[in-house]
Amino acid sequence: MAKSARRGPYFCGIDAAMDVVSGKWKVLILWELEAHGTRRFAELRRGLPGVTEKMLTQHLREMEQDELVHREVYREVPPKVEYSLTEHGESLNRALTDLGIWGNERIRRIGAEKVHVAAS
Repeated sequence: MAKSARRGPYFCGIDAAMDVVSGKWKVLILWELEAHGTRRFAELRRGLPGVTEKMLTQHLREMEQDELVHREVYREVPPKVEYSLTEHGESLNRALTDLGIWGNERIRRIGAEKVHVAAS
């Protein structure tokens, strides 16, 4: 597997962390996999309303290169592919927990609407 081109140089640890979670959907993909465990592509797409197939594919490839996500391909017809968090992805999710708490407090403080996605 090709290694990610994102290898610095970095100004600080936050810079390095933001490099692997940049983009709207990566953190949400991490959240979806943490909340629901192993998911197929279509399940991820349903759990992330608004993400395009192209963007989800691109982010999953980058996250696989960054060793955040494991992609398991089953040799069957039709082809079956599942995505799950790696240990590295789980550790990033733990690091993002406080940011999620801060975000929930912000939603409450500004009275913003919170989108609820039906479980699948």
